[in-house]
Amino acid sequence: MSAIDISGVSKRYGTTPILHEITLAVAAGEFVVLVGPSGCGKSTLLRMIAGLEEVSAGEIRIGGTLVNDLPPKARDIAMVFQSYALYPHMSVADNMAYSLRLRRTSKPDIETAINAAAAKLGLGPLLERKPKALSGGQRQRVAMGRAIVRRPKAFLFDEPLSNLDARLREHMRAEIKKLHRELGATSIYVTHDQIEAMTLADRIVAMNGGHVQQVGSPLELYDRPANLFVAGFIGSPAMNLFPAHFSRREGRPTLVHAGFALTLDDDLALQEGAALTVGIRPEHIALGAGSVQGIVDLVEPTGLGTIAHLTLAGTALKAFSLTRPPLTIGAGVAMDLPARSLHLFDADGVRVGR
Repeated sequence: MSAIDISGVSKRYGTTPILHEITLAVAAGEFVVLVGPSGCGKSTLLRMIAGLEEVSAGEIRIGGTLVNDLPPKARDIAMVFQSYALYPHMSVADNMAYSLRLRRTSKPDIETAINAAAAKLGLGPLLERKPKALSGGQRQRVAMGRAIVRRPKAFLFDEPLSNLDARLREHMRAEIKKLHRELGATSIYVTHDQIEAMTLADRIVAMNGGHVQQVGSPLELYDRPANLFVAGFIGSPAMNLFPAHFSRREGRPTLVHAGFALTLDDDLALQEGAALTVGIRPEHIALGAGSVQGIVDLVEPTGLGTIAHLTLAGTALKAFSLTRPPLTIGAGVAMDLPARSLHLFDADGVRVGR
């Protein structure tokens, strides 16, 4: 296991900036997930750590060693790609053994390493099969096994589950998490899927436009998003966001919207009339009670619960309930937006208050 330290790293293609002075410390044995929309720079950063892209500025250290100018093979990392990249003419065992043979590892050591990795990944009965005889999930496990047998300083995952169907992705997420717990290996995982990020990470690095937006545990980003991007990106269904302004009514801090006014629990150092964006997660909206009135536009039963699409004075909202409330499309519904569950962001999109 080795720590990975990224200090002031930037990437440019010609005069076009892609990454802007990224600084991140990944502890030995930590599982860090880089998450963000397509084009945010997360895969570019991963490829720079791997040595597949040059660093335009800044430093990358693996296990304390500066690796900016080291070729990929000298960095002692293993990478698992979105594409399985297995040799079609080789068996599972031969695919897993290939890198060890290049290193002139002894046959007994190769056999021991393959059997140990196969046992962890449930590949024992499949070692003699060719890739064409495997399912997508099995092929991805072979790709992970090929990385494990090398015993690298760190694992890098570049959207490894995006080619799998939803049920298989769910299964493989659990497999990767269990594998990390067993190996304790330093891991950096890239995905655009915030569910993967939430379920896998020790810490999440939320990225957008080549900048790091927030770093923290999954629940820190979920419960206290630092800005509007993180608030809107993390969570499914997504956080509701709507405009309001700040006022003091009878000396009490109040949020004023076209359809309602909400008294806040805590005062804010804001001027009268200051524009705000208010966020509330769908599961925090209580249906069937409260002083706010909305209109039901659509009802989505999920089995686990119900997602209600609502309109509130021209603002679209979603509410999630674990129960099955009696809702009629086009009819009114009372709802409660608890002040303790609100997230407030200023005109620049930065979090305000607690």
